[in-house]
Amino acid sequence: MSDVLLPGITATRVTTPRLTQNVLHPDGVDPAGVGEVVLFVHGNVSSSLFWQQPLLALAEAGRVRPLAVDLRGYGDTDPLPIDARRGVRDWADDLAALVETLGLQGVHLVGWSMGAGVVLQYLLDHPGRVASVVLVAPVSPYGFGGTAGVEGRRLSDDGAGSGAGAANPAFVAALAAGDTTAEQPTSPRSILRAFYVAPGSLPLDPRLEDVFVAAMLSTRTGEDHYPGEAATTATWPGVAPGARGVLNTMAPTVLDLTGIVDLPVKPPVLWVRGDADAIVSDASVFDLAQLGALGALPGWPGEEVCPPQPMVTQTRAVLDRYAATGGSYREVVLPGVGHSPHVERPQEFVVALLEHLDHPAAAPSNTPETPGPGDID
Repeated sequence: MSDVLLPGITATRVTTPRLTQNVLHPDGVDPAGVGEVVLFVHGNVSSSLFWQQPLLALAEAGRVRPLAVDLRGYGDTDPLPIDARRGVRDWADDLAALVETLGLQGVHLVGWSMGAGVVLQYLLDHPGRVASVVLVAPVSPYGFGGTAGVEGRRLSDDGAGSGAGAANPAFVAALAAGDTTAEQPTSPRSILRAFYVAPGSLPLDPRLEDVFVAAMLSTRTGEDHYPGEAATTATWPGVAPGARGVLNTMAPTVLDLTGIVDLPVKPPVLWVRGDADAIVSDASVFDLAQLGALGALPGWPGEEVCPPQPMVTQTRAVLDRYAATGGSYREVVLPGVGHSPHVERPQEFVVALLEHLDHPAAAPSNTPETPGPGDID
């Protein structure tokens, strides 16, 4: 991994009772050491390599011990199969095994996109072990695709419009082939530039782009991994979730994270997102219902039958309920930022994170914030 690790970052493989997991950390930081820990969990088609800038920044601040883990099927963690019938619990249970093996107490969990769903599932299963939560461009608590309305109403009993069948076959083929070029719009590098970030907002260092592409290409493909086992349905758009693989874990038939509202103890939550996110939004171009509304998929039955999923609105509604039942959250919105705030605006992201760590319970709930120049050191 030496060619994709930034100076000052080390990789350590940690063997747990479930599998061996790859953990990144700053040089000199012992993953099993003593002290407050921030544990970063990456999203889909990525790896812990995306967290290297925040890891270094937190190490320099000296406030906590930062760690980042590769989920199963990504990076250098064992590529065990993913049982989508359990939602994201395979990953959450892996995370629990890592926390237990390292002897971590009161962990601050940071989850990006799909990884935010893993973090919330871990919170549901182990609320007493979580000091605080940071959600970065999070998947909706109701999953990705196949729901409508603020309440996450399922459009079809079988989850039509979600799951592995929603993946672009050309993108999957490019991942499997290890395509590092930008010759096709469906290559990982092209998808990174167009959708992972707001167009034109990648860091200027070309080496970082190569690192991020390498992270994407570490994704295992197939029915047990990405995108997973596809199923068909008579309901538009003709695809439904299967029982195996990544995208099926986020189908509304198996994923419902709204139980955080009922937790007796609620750690504070920081929600960071960009206002130009094209992946997780109320008009996501990766939502088949939205593509139907745009005319990109034929046969769309219309707004009343199959409206686009209001992903951000759903998240806010659940967090509002979380706050109303004794919790607290702070929403930070970064202007001109896409799906990767920690990549596009690493300094602003780390400032918000450090403020959250220093004063987590004091953060106001349901108050979106846009950082101004005076908020950045």
